[in-house]
Amino acid sequence: MQFALQLCGYAVGLPLELLIVAAMLRGPYKRFPILFAYTIASFLTTVVEIPAYIEHYIKIPAGIAYYLGGSQAQRSRASFYWFDEQVLMVLLFLVVVTLIWHATADLRSRKLVRLILIAGPIVFASVSFLIHYNPNAPGPGEWMTPWTRDLNFGSAILDLGLWTLLIASRKKDRRLLMLSGALGIQFTGEAIGGAIRNLAVSIYGRTQQARPLVLTGDVMMMAADLVCMYIWWQAFREARAGALQALVPPGRREEGTT
Repeated sequence: MQFALQLCGYAVGLPLELLIVAAMLRGPYKRFPILFAYTIASFLTTVVEIPAYIEHYIKIPAGIAYYLGGSQAQRSRASFYWFDEQVLMVLLFLVVVTLIWHATADLRSRKLVRLILIAGPIVFASVSFLIHYNPNAPGPGEWMTPWTRDLNFGSAILDLGLWTLLIASRKKDRRLLMLSGALGIQFTGEAIGGAIRNLAVSIYGRTQQARPLVLTGDVMMMAADLVCMYIWWQAFREARAGALQALVPPGRREEGTT
C-alpha cells in the first residue's frame, strides 16, 4: 500500500514540479530565484531517490539494478534521503525568508521585522537540533524525523507571520499571498503527518499495528505537498496569463469581454 501511494505521489508530483519550472522560466524566476532553485532541487532529488525506492520494494535482477543505480542506491538509500531532506529544508527556509523580504519591502520598520522573523527561526532550529541530535541512534531518521517535524512547525508559524504581513498590507500582492498560503498548507500538513507517524511508533513500535497510523501520516504529508505545488503552479500560471492580457490593446480587450 505504501509503495502504491509513493508511486502515485511520483506520478502527480514530478509533472507538477516540471509545470512550475516551465511557468517560472517565462519570467517569475528572476523575482523568486530561491523558489526556482528549490523546485529544481526537489525534482532532481526525487529522480535520484526513485531507483533506490523501487529496488527497496521490488526484487530487481542484478544486471538491471546496476544500470538503475540499484545496488549502490539501495545500500545508501537512507543516506540519500536524509541528505536530500537537509538540503531541501535549508532551501525551503530560504524561500520563506525571500518571501518575507518581498512582503516587508514597504514597511518603515522592515529592518527590525526582518531581524525578528529571520533570526528567531534560526535560533529555534538550532535549539531543536541540539535537543534531538543523537549520534548513537541506529539511523539518522531516529532524530531527523522529530527535528524536521519541529522545523515544519516553526516554519508554519513563520509563514503565518508572513501571511499576516501580507493581509495587513495596503498593497495586496496576490501572488505572494498564494505562495505563502500554499507553504502554510504544506508546513501544517507535514507537521501533523509527522506527529501522527511519531505517535504510531511511540505507541505500537515498529509493528504491523502501527502501519495504519503511519500510512495516515504519509497520506497527509503527501497531500499537503501536492496541494502546495498545485497552488504554486496556479500562482505562476496566473502571472503569465496576466502578463499576456496586459499586452492586448485596451480596445480589443473590451471587445473580448463583450
